[in-house]
Amino acid sequence: MPNQAPSDPAELRAAPRSSLMLRTAKVVCQSGEYPCLVRDVSAGGVGLRFFHDVPPETRIFLQLANGAVYPIERAWVRDYEAGYRAANEIDVDEFIAEPSPHNHRAIRFRLERPVLVTIDGRDCRARLLDVSRTGAKLRADREWPQGAFVRVEFIGFPVRYGHVLWRKGVEHGIVFQDTMSLADLARHLLAVQPYPDDPPEAQGTKGWAVRAA
Repeated sequence: MPNQAPSDPAELRAAPRSSLMLRTAKVVCQSGEYPCLVRDVSAGGVGLRFFHDVPPETRIFLQLANGAVYPIERAWVRDYEAGYRAANEIDVDEFIAEPSPHNHRAIRFRLERPVLVTIDGRDCRARLLDVSRTGAKLRADREWPQGAFVRVEFIGFPVRYGHVLWRKGVEHGIVFQDTMSLADLARHLLAVQPYPDDPPEAQGTKGWAVRAA
């Protein structure tokens, strides 16, 4: 059995916490994925800051840039900040070290949407698979030349320009010419993935695993 994190909000606040200097992460909810900043962490939980209203769901997942996932449950909320209890005890050293084979990789947000891509003066349809501050992954109906200049347009985001960085079959990695700010990315993601009016609550462990699997 994994060690259980403190269940009382007072215990959560009393647990030794380590400053992470606002490390970028994301939360995974039923309605979508949203960026956040990790303000601090302890064995019992984390403090998060958002760029918009705190997700209304009580139980969500926190995912770091290295892919590590932590089920968390909201203990308190204040403006754009919230404190969360961890479902299982957090290894603080590992959390802070955030070991990963990918150096300085921007966090990707799964967002499947139809995309209009202009490449070599020709418009073609594709499917957005994920997006980050620096680029996007697209699935097309044909292979595009690596290094090709592209114009990417999808609803809810400003038009982006970039080039094909890599290709694997008909999936392509696009790197944008201009990096989006995290605040702008958060605003666009919330606009296309609005919070539900009646968020799912207290679904239990099975409910937590819907999007993180």
